[in-house]
Amino acid sequence: MAKANPARTCPVAAFQKMISGKYKLRIVWDLKDGPRRYGEIRSGLLRGTEGSAEITPRVLSRELKALTATGLIDRKDFGEVPPKVEYRLTRKGKSFVPVVAAIRDWGDRHLTEAAAFVDAAE
Repeated sequence: MAKANPARTCPVAAFQKMISGKYKLRIVWDLKDGPRRYGEIRSGLLRGTEGSAEITPRVLSRELKALTATGLIDRKDFGEVPPKVEYRLTRKGKSFVPVVAAIRDWGDRHLTEAAAFVDAAE
């Protein structure tokens, strides 16, 4: 008997697989306000991060390709030189924004509790 694929049988596992990655949720959140070019997305990801960690172009490209493959974002190439490419949320991606907003709201409410717990443990 073949083993069932958990991503097919469990919606939570499928969701987790779709949004796994360090930057996907933040990319979707940044695109909620409208289309962005690659450099704007990269700059948006660097805001609000601690330290000087920067996202590498390879990682950002991989995350954007994965989000495109899942149908959450759309890539529009204008066919110009120098290259001009925009990313925007699809209808499916727009329906995902309230989920990210709920995660953000939960973080706003509970982040100070978690930070206090981590500080106390150290």
